[in-house]
Amino acid sequence: MNTAGVGEPPDPSSDRARAAMRCALAALYVVAGIAHLWVPEHFLAITPSWVPLAPQVVLLTGVFELVASAALLTRPWRRFAGIALAVYALCVWPANFKHALDGIDLPYISASWLYHGPRLALQPVIMWWALYCADVTDWPWRRRASGAGRS
Repeated sequence: MNTAGVGEPPDPSSDRARAAMRCALAALYVVAGIAHLWVPEHFLAITPSWVPLAPQVVLLTGVFELVASAALLTRPWRRFAGIALAVYALCVWPANFKHALDGIDLPYISASWLYHGPRLALQPVIMWWALYCADVTDWPWRRRASGAGRS
């Protein structure tokens, strides 16, 4: 999907920006995936009690993050990976709330609301980021075609 309006050529600079954002998001999820597999006890500490089979879920989420990161970088799987990562970000939001509300101390992560407040508020941005990187949305940079929306 290009960011140009109808009849306009794609903007190469926005394609490069989207590619850079895609690589950055994939890198973040690779780091998260490795962390899920390397130190699962940290993720178990913030997993809500209502999640069944929590150790297996933490393991599977780590594997998912690694696979989805790779898929995001491949054209045939990009759209599916972006949608899956956006839904995934929504699904892990309860763990972020538990982490914040229960004040769980984890190495290298502040227990302060200076960390948790922005982290919780930015979760929808992460969802949008995944969709944008997967060419699912052009918002907010989509340009209207001239005359579009006029009566």
